[in-house]
Amino acid sequence: MRILVVGGGGREHALAWRLSHEAEVLASPGNPGIAEDCETVQVSTKDHDGLVALCKARSIDLVVVGPEDPLIDGLGNVLRAAGIAVYGPNQDGAQLEGSKAFSKAVMTEAGVPTAAYQSFTHPTEAIQFARSRFDLGKGVAVKASGNALGKGVVVCNDFDSAVNAIERMMIAKEFGAAGDVVVVEDCLVGREFSVLTVVGDQNFVTLPIAQDHKRAYDGDQGPNTGGMGAFSPVAWITRELIEEVESRIVRPTLEALKAKGITYRGTLFSGIMMDQGKPQCLEFNVRMGDPETQAVMLRLGKGYADALLSSAVGRYIEAPEVSEQATVTVVVAGKDYPMSSSKGLPISFGELPLGSKLFHAGTSLVDGQLVTNGGRVIAASAAANTLPEARKLAYQAAEAVQFEGARFRSDIALE
Repeated sequence: MRILVVGGGGREHALAWRLSHEAEVLASPGNPGIAEDCETVQVSTKDHDGLVALCKARSIDLVVVGPEDPLIDGLGNVLRAAGIAVYGPNQDGAQLEGSKAFSKAVMTEAGVPTAAYQSFTHPTEAIQFARSRFDLGKGVAVKASGNALGKGVVVCNDFDSAVNAIERMMIAKEFGAAGDVVVVEDCLVGREFSVLTVVGDQNFVTLPIAQDHKRAYDGDQGPNTGGMGAFSPVAWITRELIEEVESRIVRPTLEALKAKGITYRGTLFSGIMMDQGKPQCLEFNVRMGDPETQAVMLRLGKGYADALLSSAVGRYIEAPEVSEQATVTVVVAGKDYPMSSSKGLPISFGELPLGSKLFHAGTSLVDGQLVTNGGRVIAASAAANTLPEARKLAYQAAEAVQFEGARFRSDIALE
């Protein structure tokens, strides 16, 4: 099988690395780390025609679209129209991530347990609704409805912070067009985890559960980020809980999409929070999580490539092999992330422990020198027989990543 992985971040590096164990893999545009594991071709994720031409020239059997942006922009439609098998939904299904307003409406229609909410196009109305929720003694989460790269969510514990968040999104346009519509919803409190599901026409398969760490600093302090680390498995999550999520959240959502005439082939990422002992859906994404993917890929064995191809062509999906090992991913970020990116700083590596893997997220080559090219630079990952062992190795790997201002949370995978 010949697979094209579209994208160039840490998630795509992990996908390309895992799939390269079972297939011939190309990545476009890739990054320097991906280039160490497979061939990279410089075609932009925005160049849909160029990607079609690449697929035809290289006889690609399956395209795996890593990031959400190309899916929201309709890359799946373009490739399928050209007769190319794609793992990733069409533009209609990608609305689950491209529009939080659409996603919440689907949850409501499907009877999926989720926080009470309203969507707004005017800041005054959004502020009035936020005030009404605080008057009831509730906190709120303010969310830019459009795609804000995982950063368009502000959890507000007081009314003033909600006003500030709404004004930043809708008036100051901090997230651009993503903030044209804002969702204000009740703030849920509890443990979070991520459910990554491979979805096809006939069935779906849930991959190993991962838990990520969203806040920038230790102790879940600071602003939300794209993710500062993840681990798998998650000891407190039972098989019964996963089945409850599948029956109450995943299956009803897919049925609601089907009722709208939407055929969904790809990853359904369900962000779940346990609120008063019951799973509630915080959000859906239409691609693998980052950095959950880095932790999950280290646990997958044979059959993952076949599972993605089966999804893409509408066949029954067989579950891939899953290792019993534990995995931990620690994100090494620039000193000012998520407020700003780190670019052009030389990167060097110390000795890496056996059982670890560095997935490149924000790196590039300049005159042969590896340099930083993003806020999250490297996802230092490791697998071992126990979670504490994997954690120790992942932190040794993180400490081996050296560039000016490099930082990482010290409490990843401390349950």
